[in-house]
Amino acid sequence: MKIKLKLQSKIIGLVCSVVAVVLIVTSLLISHSIAAEVKDSLGRQALSVARIMARSPVIIEGLTGKREASEIQQYANENRKLANVQFIVVLDMNAIRKSHPNPRMVGEFLVGGDEAGALAGKEYLSEATGTLGHSFRAFTPVYGPDGNQVGVVLVGILMDYVKDAVNQAQMSLIVAMLVGMLLGILGAIILAKDIKKTLFGLEPEVIAKQLEERSVMLHSVREAIIAIDSQGTITLLNDEGKRLLRMSGIHAEPLGRPVNEFVPKSRLIEIVRTGEIEINLEQEIFGVSVLANQAPLIVNGEIVGAIATFRDKTEVKQLAEELTGVRDYVDALRSQAHEFMNKLHVILGLVQLENYDLLSSYIRKIASEHQAEVTYVGRKIHNSVLAGFVLSKLSLARERNIEMNLSEDSYLPEAATEEITHKLVTIIGNLIENAFDAVAGRARREVSLLLSYYDGYLTIEVSDTGAGVPQELEENIFDLGVSTKPGERGIGLHLVKRNLDSLGGQIEYNRVGEETNFKVTLPYESIGDYND
Repeated sequence: MKIKLKLQSKIIGLVCSVVAVVLIVTSLLISHSIAAEVKDSLGRQALSVARIMARSPVIIEGLTGKREASEIQQYANENRKLANVQFIVVLDMNAIRKSHPNPRMVGEFLVGGDEAGALAGKEYLSEATGTLGHSFRAFTPVYGPDGNQVGVVLVGILMDYVKDAVNQAQMSLIVAMLVGMLLGILGAIILAKDIKKTLFGLEPEVIAKQLEERSVMLHSVREAIIAIDSQGTITLLNDEGKRLLRMSGIHAEPLGRPVNEFVPKSRLIEIVRTGEIEINLEQEIFGVSVLANQAPLIVNGEIVGAIATFRDKTEVKQLAEELTGVRDYVDALRSQAHEFMNKLHVILGLVQLENYDLLSSYIRKIASEHQAEVTYVGRKIHNSVLAGFVLSKLSLARERNIEMNLSEDSYLPEAATEEITHKLVTIIGNLIENAFDAVAGRARREVSLLLSYYDGYLTIEVSDTGAGVPQELEENIFDLGVSTKPGERGIGLHLVKRNLDSLGGQIEYNRVGEETNFKVTLPYESIGDYND
């Protein structure tokens, strides 16, 4: 006997199933990521402590003989408690301990066998088993006043502590998943009850109200909507559809008339015959280029008509260009915020360690560097929006460990219109992002930017030390979907070319030696042709 479920039960079961699947899949996907993130966070914490200890006068003077070696042990243990790590071990150049949580281990050789790189002046993280057990260890070399290495600072976190931190983070994820499941079940119950209430016991005024709401929605959306019956007669056309018809020169009332009289190239009658769905089909309606989505109307398994939505392609293009510009601005702000947070973390660590001399020196250093960079870019680029954008790209380059520079020969006056500034953000942003992608993972990661204005024309050159464009892609690298990278890419250079076409500009690609160069030339109307 077939069991017939009530609508309320189906809704609750479906919503709960979807919530459960989403939560379980999400948990599986990010569980490993959480473990890696926790371990990375603890590693960075240990490395930060090691760096600060390596620059401490107590450590340096103790290793160079200007202080009693016993002071190193006391200082290391005090900071170990403050930094919340399991051990801080200071080594001389013979790998002999000068400090250890267990005083009896002081003067003994380090156990673990992973100190060779640090004694050679390298800074790194490793895992090894020492006298206290298996641990996650951060090594930083110590240098004397004369610049010669005098020892090593080792900061360690026991792997049992790391595992506990990972387990705690994953337990939080499980709790969040269970809470999400409960909320999903509760939401499903509420939704099912609400739908049941809406479907049963409706009064005529409620039906009339719903019909009126449907009409308001149809006429308020930005897509043109047209529907026909099985005979090809227009049964519905919203206000946006009428506007598009007026743009094409048609002012007659379309309802009740054959669709081919108003939209001769429409495939709605063909949709009624075949029952196929067509998505994002480009059509031209009396000179107006539109994007159309068309589908059959099926009632009780029978096709009774068809419906289509149209959107002015020009409006879609403008929206896409606007969203692309917004993405560039968001990426720029994100990179600056990330760099700022990194510096705040360093300042917080120095405050917690009460190392105020080093804190003062660090703040003065970053303030001076930032002001120098802002002054330099502002002197070269008089367009405030582009100057801020370039500053953000310089910040993003530092974040990605890429050496980026703005050429000394750069000069850009203020633009006469905001439109060209917006398009330049898209052009420059995509060229620089492509350059960043090109140098990623290479030994030499350098990107340079030149903005040169002369006699009403702007030249933009972006060079990088990446591998360049494969020869087989050089002829169509600016086509949509063409990319040297796997995945759904191939948009950036296409957007650059499209914006340049609208501005009357051009772009050239060259490979000179080990450098890739994209050169853009376009008309640029400025406010005052002054130079500095």
